[in-house]
Amino acid sequence: MAPSDDTAADADPVALTRRWLERAVIGLNLCPFAKAVHAKGQVRIVASDATTPAALLAELGEELLLLRDTPADVTDTTLLVHPQVLGDFLDYNDFLDQADALVESLGLDGVLQLASFHPDYQFAGSAPDDLANGTNRSPFPTLHLLREDSVERAVAAFPDPDAIVDRNIATLEQLGREGWNALLR
Repeated sequence: MAPSDDTAADADPVALTRRWLERAVIGLNLCPFAKAVHAKGQVRIVASDATTPAALLAELGEELLLLRDTPADVTDTTLLVHPQVLGDFLDYNDFLDQADALVESLGLDGVLQLASFHPDYQFAGSAPDDLANGTNRSPFPTLHLLREDSVERAVAAFPDPDAIVDRNIATLEQLGREGWNALLR
């Protein structure tokens, strides 16, 4: 018996990440810059098959170069979802130093940057169950590759970019844990 579409979607890291992007990131306006690139079809979501940090680093290098070489009007940003590696948040957090070093070694510092999302994301000094951590929580460990010039344009066009973090925390607190969990189901 073939799985239903819902069951298949629930098992698909790309589908689950897209749902999180649409419902949480865009739906709650956690990133006011995401809606436009998503609406234009300029968000690439890639599921990595890497099972080791070394394999993920190699794949990250390929995705960085692909993004560099692809016009922004085709792909402005990439979400590299890696469900089989770095499930432990502390290991993931340690890996980010290697990922940033790769950006620099490829000569892409100032051209591309990385943002990080993880199911167990925890800001320094916060409790693991702090709702504010939800602003950086995704269904799977995910590296977000961004173009520096796109980030600069988006921030310049936003009236008060420093207020985004505070607004996001207030949004999650208002939604509550049950609301957050329901949103992601």
